[in-house]
Amino acid sequence: MNETLIRLRLSFFLGLRSLQRGSIGSLVMTVVIIGMVFTNMIFLPSVITGAINLFVDQTIEFQSGNIIIEPKEGAEVIDDLEDLLARVNRVPGVLRAAPHNDIGGVMKFKGSRLPGSIIAIRPRDEILVTGISRMMKEGQYLGEGDTGVIVIGKLVAGHEDKSEDLMPSLGGVTTGDSIDVEYTNGVTRAYRVKGIFETRSYMVDPLVFITWEEMESVRGGPVDQATTVLIRTVPGEDEREVKFSLIGMGIQEEIKTWHDLLGKAFAEVVQSYAVINNISTIVSIVIAIVVIFIVIMIKTLNNRRQIGILKAIGIHRTTITFSYVFQVIILAIMGIIFGLFILFALDRYFAVYPIVFPDGDIRPAFTLADIASNAVLLFVASAIAGFIPAWMVAREKILTAMRG
Repeated sequence: MNETLIRLRLSFFLGLRSLQRGSIGSLVMTVVIIGMVFTNMIFLPSVITGAINLFVDQTIEFQSGNIIIEPKEGAEVIDDLEDLLARVNRVPGVLRAAPHNDIGGVMKFKGSRLPGSIIAIRPRDEILVTGISRMMKEGQYLGEGDTGVIVIGKLVAGHEDKSEDLMPSLGGVTTGDSIDVEYTNGVTRAYRVKGIFETRSYMVDPLVFITWEEMESVRGGPVDQATTVLIRTVPGEDEREVKFSLIGMGIQEEIKTWHDLLGKAFAEVVQSYAVINNISTIVSIVIAIVVIFIVIMIKTLNNRRQIGILKAIGIHRTTITFSYVFQVIILAIMGIIFGLFILFALDRYFAVYPIVFPDGDIRPAFTLADIASNAVLLFVASAIAGFIPAWMVAREKILTAMRG
């Protein structure tokens, strides 16, 4: 044990002295390369994680709230809505519940016809549950009791040149324009566009909203039904616990958290992204191994005579081999530290200037688990890449090594 420890300490001393006497330029370049490899290992997964976070945030903020209540199995609507809302709003952890009633219809504007979801809402509740009211591109959001007006998504409004649209639109509607809506029950109404919202979510921007009062006017009387009820929980509350509390209240309708709503499809998307992350990590590790292997191989070949002399004076080849391994470990540590500085700088930069994507602004999410796991991978890969060339040269015969 003592002999092994002595050899390791001697290996470390020899490795450190070799780095100190070596080329500063080569040292710095190797550290920079390892640091950039480490940054690359973290950065792409962080962008993908940021994209997933954006999708989840958009789902909760604009589409489903934290919890969504849907009609019970076999039913098309939620009945006894007022009683349901009264019970839901009393549940601990519930901030507010907002009913939606999707009556559907066909919108018409200057010869364009567009079928779509026309959703009746209660603006006072909706403002507390979703963030669409804060995403008005132009005009104003619906007010409580508004009639004769409508709020539409950017993808519904579209462009005058429809070739610029991502999906079918009304062809360039602006705030103040009048559009006709033909509902599924045969009633046709003309509406002034009060505002156009843009959430940059492809699931939300094709939607259209009217007030509950307007919907009751179209239906010809009070409506105590909803197609869905969105629930915003108190910040910090566990959605699953609130869901179980709602079930405990005797609510028979189907209750889902945002995670339940996304379900298996969301899990498959995350798994697909994980495959991309793994491929990126493998490529980065291969690059690191190749670079370090070449650097150490050149270094050991240039030092063959020195290695021969060390062996001639009685230093064991294992000690010589591990001296190069310690050099690589020191280089890897310095490279990882340099990479951490780059990641910190990137994190600060993207906090102010996020990456702009068509479906939202993405801020890369650097997680401690990713940083730690990739640091360990790079550390191990570097040690292996340094060991192989040093072992190959150190096992040569003394005279062969001294001839260079």
